[in-house]
Amino acid sequence: MRALTEQDIRGSFINCSKGAAKRLAVPRDLGERAWDDLDFLGWRDPGAPDRSYLVTEREDRLVGVAMRFQPAQRGFLHRSMCSLCLTTHPRGGVALMTARKAGPAGREGNSVGAYMCTDLACSLYLRGKKVPESGGRFEESLTVEEQIARTRGHLFAFLDKL
Repeated sequence: MRALTEQDIRGSFINCSKGAAKRLAVPRDLGERAWDDLDFLGWRDPGAPDRSYLVTEREDRLVGVAMRFQPAQRGFLHRSMCSLCLTTHPRGGVALMTARKAGPAGREGNSVGAYMCTDLACSLYLRGKKVPESGGRFEESLTVEEQIARTRGHLFAFLDKL
């Protein structure tokens, strides 16, 4: 993924108003990100623990999505799997992220959801740059490049529903 600026990020959102995009919390460490290791930029809002954001490149265009989630209340032994990168996490490491649909459907309250890593570090888990806390990744016969392509396919399928 190419390096993004705050202006790039704010202008990319498809499911919130320009005013809301202008007010949302953008990561302060954009200059320090390992952009070559990212398939998308994802972060949680430090001021609103139930909100997260995701920005990716698709067909030479940036697409940003504002999402909400309920922190998991499941027991410590319960494990969940991210539907994007297929990484498993113990309690709270995966949550149902819901995004309001774009346009009139979103204004009527319609939304789409997917189970995702709550830290949105899927790209780093795939590449072995980050290890899930007492979670894991299954050993696969696919190459890392094939796993990345699959994850991007899952992400784009989610975005297509918006």
